[in-house]
Amino acid sequence: MPSIVVVGANWGDEGKGRIVDYLAADAAASIRFQGGNNAGHTVVNDYGTFKLHQLPSGIFNPNCIAVLGPGMVISPEKLSVEIAEVQATGVEVKLCISDRATLCLPLHALEDTLEEQRLGDLAYGSTRQGIAPAYGDRVMKKGILVGWLNQPEVLQERIQFMLDWKMPQLKALYPSCDFNQTAAEMTAWLLEVTAPWRPFICNVTEPLKALQKQDASLLFEAQLGAGRDLVYGEYPYTTSSNVTAAYAGIGSGLPALRPERVIAVAKAFSSSVGTGTLVTAMEEQDAFRENANEFGATTGRPRDMGYFDAVATRNGVELQAATEIALTKIDCLSGMKDLKICVAYEGEHTENPIWPQTAALSPVYEQMPSWSEDITGCRTFESLPVAAQHYVERIEALMGVRVSMVSVGPERDQMIIR
Repeated sequence: MPSIVVVGANWGDEGKGRIVDYLAADAAASIRFQGGNNAGHTVVNDYGTFKLHQLPSGIFNPNCIAVLGPGMVISPEKLSVEIAEVQATGVEVKLCISDRATLCLPLHALEDTLEEQRLGDLAYGSTRQGIAPAYGDRVMKKGILVGWLNQPEVLQERIQFMLDWKMPQLKALYPSCDFNQTAAEMTAWLLEVTAPWRPFICNVTEPLKALQKQDASLLFEAQLGAGRDLVYGEYPYTTSSNVTAAYAGIGSGLPALRPERVIAVAKAFSSSVGTGTLVTAMEEQDAFRENANEFGATTGRPRDMGYFDAVATRNGVELQAATEIALTKIDCLSGMKDLKICVAYEGEHTENPIWPQTAALSPVYEQMPSWSEDITGCRTFESLPVAAQHYVERIEALMGVRVSMVSVGPERDQMIIR
């Protein structure tokens, strides 16, 4: 059975949760391998509509283990709330949470907020969930590991070690910082809010290796997209982790992973939330944004809207080493009279387009025929309007990778498999 990695080809918000939910029906494990509570995956299925932030989208398959890998930073109280929301719909939660993952604490969220406020107009556009400070502490060897929740004495000792290092810096840099919680108080709070999921903490490598020996299907789920990767994205307007398929094994607990399939998810248009440059931004965005429901799953912020950017998307597809592409939300293009694809950039430094914010770039567009039909009921490629077929085929040609899945709506069955 294959190991499948689902990743983003753009800047996040491509609809990965919808693709993972579809594929999870046949998976033995669904694994989140990086990121934290700073972005969400919207899943629509028989249980309802969910905005998952930390739980893998495969949580709804009763035969699937949901794994939070060691590459994640976990916001403890918010994970408890998310688990409770899913359980309230009657879903039996089957979890494995890595003891090597890092805790993202309220102190990290405060630090994140204070830094964005200090930066003012130069702010990164952070969701202020504390992701960057939590990853920063991990790199500085001051992070708090999930496994220490089962060793309260060690937990309090490590929190004190972190506070002794961190608090003098925060109070010097941010005079308004009024955090005064003690290590003992933080420990007690953590033990209280993590009670619902502490029994799931384990070395996740062991159950995953066991499933590999059984030739079970494993599904690996990334957050955000290639343009937000810490190393290869539009730095510094990136996330604080590696979102590429190459990190799936390391971040999941299976460092020697060699996936059979890497599915890069791309929207049929461009969208981006946070700070950075959207080269193909539309002049009039509001009506299309409302129609496509393009608002951040975590923050509710309106996303910047643009035409399909074949330059950025091909770069993302190559970074992900994608074997195939899943194209989402093509149904949102029905009725769009001015339909076009960016096929190149003009301007200085076009040889390095992964950092477009460092240059004045202009998109070179190719006009595409449009369609007006409602395609949400289509289940075969041939049933799509000819113009929609041509649109998919043109994207496929520009990417150099097959478009194997075309999503025509948010429901699980609104999918065309080619």
